[in-house]
Amino acid sequence: MAEHFSWPVRVYYEDTDAGGIVYYGNYLKFMERARTEWLRSRGIDVARLADTERLMFTVRAITLDFLQPARLSDNLDVSVAVGRMRKVSVELQQVVVRAGDVLCTGQVRLACVDVDTLKPRAMPETLVGETQAA
Repeated sequence: MAEHFSWPVRVYYEDTDAGGIVYYGNYLKFMERARTEWLRSRGIDVARLADTERLMFTVRAITLDFLQPARLSDNLDVSVAVGRMRKVSVELQQVVVRAGDVLCTGQVRLACVDVDTLKPRAMPETLVGETQAA
């Protein structure tokens, strides 16, 4: 895992359940935001990629491990680290942290597919080159 990226997320009321604890499904949203910003930091705009290259990323597999709860108004850091780059997919490790405490970990496999056919396509060279150089 040579590459590491972190994105800040604040917990709002809309993210919590009646007890003020982050609803488990919202960790997926937090991780999605971090992945999107990670791609953007690599010069990949997902909307433009879909329009111009006819490529998009789809979650092929995801596993989450909840260790501690996040709560209303918490400031979180959501990280993305590249585990393994393949021809048509990338495996990422994601971690949600609050003040140094790990709250949730996730393993995500993104597949690169054709927008029109949804069939696998090679990862964008921009992403492959950046992660191999990192």
